[in-house]
Amino acid sequence: MTEGTSVADPQERFQNFFKSDKYRQRFSEMAIASKTSLVIDFEDLLATDSALAESVIERPDQYSEYANRAALAQLQIEEPEYAEEIEKVSVQFKSLPVTMSLRALGSDHLGKMVMVEGIVVRATPARPMVTRGAFRCRRCGTVTNIDQSTPFLRAPSQCSDPACRRTGPFDFLQEQSTFIDSQEIRIQERPEDLPPGQLPRWMNIKLTEKDLVDAARPGDDVAVVGIVRAAAPTLPKVGKLRVFLMHLDANFVDVLSKESEAILTTPEEEKQILELARDPWVHRNVIRSIAPSIYGYEHVKEAVMYLLFGGIPKQFTDINIRGEMNVLLIGDPGTAKSQLLQYISRIAPRGLYTSGRGTTAAGLTAAVLRERQGGMTLEAGALVLADKGVACIDEIDKMRPEDRVAIHEAMEQHTVSVAKGGIVATLNARAAVLAAANPALGRYEPYRTVAENISLPVTILSRFDLIFVLRDVPEKDLDAKMSEHILTLHRTGAIPAEPPISPDLLRKYVSYAKSFKPILTDAALNRLRDFYLTMRSASETEGTPIAITARQLESLVRVAEARARIALRKEILAEDAEASIAIMKRSLEEVGIDISSHKMDIDLIMTGKPKSLRDKLGVVLDAIVTLEKETGGLVEKSALLEKLQADYDVVGAEAERLIGQLLKEGTIYSPREGYLKKT
Repeated sequence: MTEGTSVADPQERFQNFFKSDKYRQRFSEMAIASKTSLVIDFEDLLATDSALAESVIERPDQYSEYANRAALAQLQIEEPEYAEEIEKVSVQFKSLPVTMSLRALGSDHLGKMVMVEGIVVRATPARPMVTRGAFRCRRCGTVTNIDQSTPFLRAPSQCSDPACRRTGPFDFLQEQSTFIDSQEIRIQERPEDLPPGQLPRWMNIKLTEKDLVDAARPGDDVAVVGIVRAAAPTLPKVGKLRVFLMHLDANFVDVLSKESEAILTTPEEEKQILELARDPWVHRNVIRSIAPSIYGYEHVKEAVMYLLFGGIPKQFTDINIRGEMNVLLIGDPGTAKSQLLQYISRIAPRGLYTSGRGTTAAGLTAAVLRERQGGMTLEAGALVLADKGVACIDEIDKMRPEDRVAIHEAMEQHTVSVAKGGIVATLNARAAVLAAANPALGRYEPYRTVAENISLPVTILSRFDLIFVLRDVPEKDLDAKMSEHILTLHRTGAIPAEPPISPDLLRKYVSYAKSFKPILTDAALNRLRDFYLTMRSASETEGTPIAITARQLESLVRVAEARARIALRKEILAEDAEASIAIMKRSLEEVGIDISSHKMDIDLIMTGKPKSLRDKLGVVLDAIVTLEKETGGLVEKSALLEKLQADYDVVGAEAERLIGQLLKEGTIYSPREGYLKKT
């Protein structure tokens, strides 16, 4: 054999490639970890032998076989003892130069090797699959081995013993057959890659390598290298259909890190980011770069900035404290809430936007679906897919109450628990929630409480760190500036002022900053403690409402952490604590003010009733109890109204309203017209 022909042999070309130091080391690692697969970085192959790399993409079945044989031959040289233990080495190709989109795959790609990216939405359990079946002839007992490649188990056509040659029957011998683990996953296009108005495409992927099974779970972002196949579905009694279904036989599954830090920054971008962080006005620049086309709302954009960067989650042996923040915007119609939410979902390293009207509990958390084969699979919902990112939920007040309950757990515990159809699972949903709601009466009524203004249960309100009200109030100067801003936008088709940080860089800035974990300095700690204790001590005297609870103290820490993170600092300074106190005060002033006493009252958000109302309800109840003792049973409504006016100075209309509320809550009831009794 001449030199030329030996180089032309694909198996030898692969073996030459494996002789480099990098791959010799990988063979040693293989033996130590007792793996049967070897990963090749495709760019190494391209650099060494581009023609061979091209052949792998064009004729993957044939060339994978060459690669497997070459790898086994090389392993026999490197690690002869280990090579004797295993029958074959499967070579996996990692990161092809071109990523195909799922919607671009078609009949031209059949039988070729491609790389696709997407989110895993479901995965079946791992099941053993026969690769070589052993069959025993019932007449003469000869065992025949048949390689299995079709979806159905294939028996031999006749006995392999020349003396017998019968066509059956055969017994399948499980012990002598060869099995491998197999699993099917389904990947779907990422929400950010979707063309507007299109349904996301999905593709089933078959995993048949030991190292690939269970490599990815629902919610993971993956890049899959595999061979495109098509199979015709079979209909009973009719045969095979003419339209084939495509799937991918996976060769390698690369789980792209779920951490938002995984967005790669080039050295130049890193330099830009560090330069931005050194600017003393960095916070103002970031605020001005958030939705620059929307005029005003500096405080709301500031809150959204903190939400994007997030606090630091803490895990203890007994409890976990979330780091992500939740922000709620309540606003009159036309205050650009939805625009802001859409923008944030695009700029967050992992952002999802959904609207309350078309959202169900299963769509937000996780759905349990029945498979064709009869088992149950779990499909991840929006909050699970937005893990470590931001979930923007618009019109949260329009969701059905039974669906809204699903986000309680995700907002506080950051998990989604499912117990349906025999599947009991807890999935991670560490997403920050940015929600928007419209006031129940069309416009926000300043003389009514928050709980009365929006049709959201108190249980959800109390889980938001910051709540802001966007009110549309006519104001001459502001209206003039706003109209000029909007009309300029329409006339020029460009943003009036260029944002200091471009959206692409801002996105990378957010993910870069997430690696910083600032800690509280004494000055910041004292500042937060003093504020909390001052607010609490104001509530110590009887009769004053409670202004702040431990939940708000945790929120303050999260905001301070986020602010220090934006400046890429390792510690939280007093100025961060001041800024977090200022924005918390702003939020409490907007929503936590008791209308009748004009004092801050956190119970408005925590229980839905201000303290002044609870006191008055207590007065009415006391009066009913006193009258019940006097009459020995039912209380006449007219007598109660007289007593309230005489003893407690609660006048007619207000007394009627309080009695109405107690009746609605079921604390008292009316056995017959005009009479009341405590339940």
